Amino acid sequence: MAAISFLGDLLQSISDRGRGLIAFGRGDLAKASVADVVKLCEDLISRRGEASGVALARIILDRYESFGRDDRHDFLRRIALDFGADHAAVEGAIAAYAKTPSRAALGRLHEAAEPRSQELIRRLNLARDGTIALVRMREDLFSLRDAARKADKPDPALAEAVESLDSDFEHLFASWFNRGFLVLRRIDWTTPAHILEKIIRYEAVHAISGWDDLRRRIEPPDRRCFAFFHPALLDEPLIFVEVALTTGIAAAIAPILAHDRQPTATREATTAIFYSISNCQKGLAGITFGNFLIKQVVEDLCREMPALKTFVTLSPVPGFRTWLDRERRSDAPQGLTREDVETLRLLDQPDWHADKTKAEAVKKALLPAAAYYFLRAKTARGKPVDPVARFHLGNGARLERLNFLGDVSPKGLSQGYGLMVNYLYDLGAIEKNHETYANLGTVSASLAVNRELRQNLPPARAVALAEA
Repeated sequence: MAAISFLGDLLQSISDRGRGLIAFGRGDLAKASVADVVKLCEDLISRRGEASGVALARIILDRYESFGRDDRHDFLRRIALDFGADHAAVEGAIAAYAKTPSRAALGRLHEAAEPRSQELIRRLNLARDGTIALVRMREDLFSLRDAARKADKPDPALAEAVESLDSDFEHLFASWFNRGFLVLRRIDWTTPAHILEKIIRYEAVHAISGWDDLRRRIEPPDRRCFAFFHPALLDEPLIFVEVALTTGIAAAIAPILAHDRQPTATREATTAIFYSISNCQKGLAGITFGNFLIKQVVEDLCREMPALKTFVTLSPVPGFRTWLDRERRSDAPQGLTREDVETLRLLDQPDWHADKTKAEAVKKALLPAAAYYFLRAKTARGKPVDPVARFHLGNGARLERLNFLGDVSPKGLSQGYGLMVNYLYDLGAIEKNHETYANLGTVSASLAVNRELRQNLPPARAVALAEA
């Protein structure tokens, strides 16, 4: 940490000295328009001096941060449209390669084809705290993309340019945030308060109601929390996972989060339950952290507690209700018999889950539908419809169990009619499961899950859903 702080201070010193080389005062900065800042970006990617480049990058980011939403969108719109590749240079490089194919000619073609926006992002990253500023900038780019899609008259050229700029961010972030740079840290009650505050704020699966709730999740000896950090974002967790150490696989979230529960002695624990995984930085969407996180946490827990034998998740099913409601309304429902459709009308009644008779009737129709949802329903790309399923199956986990009414909180009922599932990370089968899923699209599932699937149903059809 001291070395990182020294490097940051060194960059700041370079930046301060570099400001003297730029004819742009603080008063001018406060008045700089979007067009002025775009011109500074042109200047930045044409400069050769390191000191002035660092200073100019900080000036650009400072002014961008001061912009309101509309000006930020205007800036990103201009960068997307105007900072592409030099088409004449690309054509020349293609002709040169066609005439004399060689690695050198191919290298020149690659260099010519790279959008200028990539070089701009690299130069902006030279500024102190430039990395986190760029992560936030990509969040603004998502906002611009959404606004462009909702426009009365969508602009195809802008849409293409925004997607290309987002690809530039994702390409560079994938390198800057690769596993070799990530640091795993345990989050406990001794972790600095400002980081704990962010854990509360970033929790995306089961909301943390305050400090007492957080303490119940990280202080008891049968609870763990781990997060990945990056050296350029010291106090910003990238992703974190909450773990419960138990004596068996849990089927519901309420006992894990209960205020009055009795902690399990660590010497008795045989199972580690990953019950919440939260990505913290929206601007890093598409950059994979979770698979590395789970695997390293498993390794660390095995070293700490060799008695642990079972590693399993207790996961929400965020797309299930949307899918099931669509099939219930369909003239040709997938995964449901006509009798199931009639029975599932009970879901439209308030507090159906609190009535034992209604809940039992729903269970008999809902679990077979859930099995179909996981084992047969596919996106247009042939992947499982559920985003959480895609994540864990892609990591080599096995769909182990379907848990009816595993989460009866308002959120759990609204996104999955209370359904939760367990994904089992069998250390001896992870690689095989991953390979069969990646190469064949095979969903690894337990016999119990397969038995829930109704027989003689019509073939599955692809579902037009975005893959997260």
